[in-house]
Amino acid sequence: MYECLACGYESPKWLGKCPSCGAWNQMEEKPADIVAAEGKDQINVQTSKQRQEGSALKLDEIEYTQEDRMSTDFQEFDRVLGGGVVEGSLVLIGGDPGIGKSTLLLQVAMQLAQKQKILYVTGEESFSQIKIRAERLELNNDNFYLLADTNLALIAREIQRLEPDMVVVDSIQTMSIPDHTGVAGSVSQVREATAILMRIAKSNRIAIFIVGHVTKEGNIAGPRMLEHMVDTVLYFEGEKHNRFRVLRAVKNRFGSTNELGVFEMLDVGLKEVGNPSQLFLEERILGATGSTVVAALEGTRTILAEVQSLMTPTVYGTAKRTASGIDYQRISLLLAVMEKHCGLLVQNQDAFFKITGGIKLDEPAIDLAIAMSIASSYWNKPTQVDDCYIGEIGLTGEIRRVSQIEERLKETAKLGFKRVFIPKNNYQDLKDVFDIEIVPVKTIQEAVRKVFPR
Repeated sequence: MYECLACGYESPKWLGKCPSCGAWNQMEEKPADIVAAEGKDQINVQTSKQRQEGSALKLDEIEYTQEDRMSTDFQEFDRVLGGGVVEGSLVLIGGDPGIGKSTLLLQVAMQLAQKQKILYVTGEESFSQIKIRAERLELNNDNFYLLADTNLALIAREIQRLEPDMVVVDSIQTMSIPDHTGVAGSVSQVREATAILMRIAKSNRIAIFIVGHVTKEGNIAGPRMLEHMVDTVLYFEGEKHNRFRVLRAVKNRFGSTNELGVFEMLDVGLKEVGNPSQLFLEERILGATGSTVVAALEGTRTILAEVQSLMTPTVYGTAKRTASGIDYQRISLLLAVMEKHCGLLVQNQDAFFKITGGIKLDEPAIDLAIAMSIASSYWNKPTQVDDCYIGEIGLTGEIRRVSQIEERLKETAKLGFKRVFIPKNNYQDLKDVFDIEIVPVKTIQEAVRKVFPR
């Protein structure tokens, strides 16, 4: 049989394109599963019988208990998880090779080992390698147990013997089930190994963290259903040559998604960053053109980030557009709006955009800051260093309302900014008085006139 690595679709012959998910060159050969017909019928009968014995409950008849959480003493890590590690949860963490996934989980496990029993399972490193890393990070604890094995049957037996409070599996692609078809890392092995770990976590109330490799596109390797099976999916992001790392939650059954935790990679391990806005803005140059600041919302946290743009005359027939940390389609849209409503001739200009610090912003409120950086670089006029810009821009040039404006203004005033441009509709809804000059704008033309007076 041939099985799709992306979705698990099976076919008796090799196909270049998967008919289920449309992925190219993802069909992998594997031995065909042989199941006895009578055994299959027996499973179906048991499932049907269990379904008949079950009964539905009214909503007010269900007893609800608040889930127990374990604090890791890493406030950034706890915030992303929704307040701490939930007992019996299955958490998947992915990221590029060398980004620091194993270092992060080793530090978290050592912190929890001060009051809980922790089992760290590694299928990629030896005992001595983990020991060297722990000594480099100056970590040691008597409640920390280490197991270097890839046989999931032996790992499950060791979990049953130790009865730990938390288990770390690094990584799920190296785990193998002896009696199951396929090699370690194949779709069937990864899927079945995750299902076994999920049953262990739910039945024994053990929090399990599994590390997942990522593909060239940045997605977690293996079947897409892997992300649906787990309770929480975390992505550990950041440029390899940048000291900042960002932990982002894209799925969380026990908290809000799109939460963000910022860490700094040092020679002694990862250090949490309590005020990332200050670090992202500390290297701004006074009087630089094409530089603006935006108060962006990441989950429940407001982060002030610097938006940089560079406009230069093109030397080719077609203008070049490059964006780092911003969606390319948003850049194209804002360039068209600025040319249509503000008279900027950008069709013969190469445009380069960047969000400093290695973070990615994708919310609508960053539009106004991007537009002002475009105008600043195009006219070669610097913006004031203590100005901040918040607002969404529509195709007709209007500045639209954004959410949670008061939280953004509080963070802006706390970092010492003197003036902030916000949508006029948000200004009418403000209830608190802020120690900062607030400039309401209704259109992009009005904002350009106030920022760059002729």
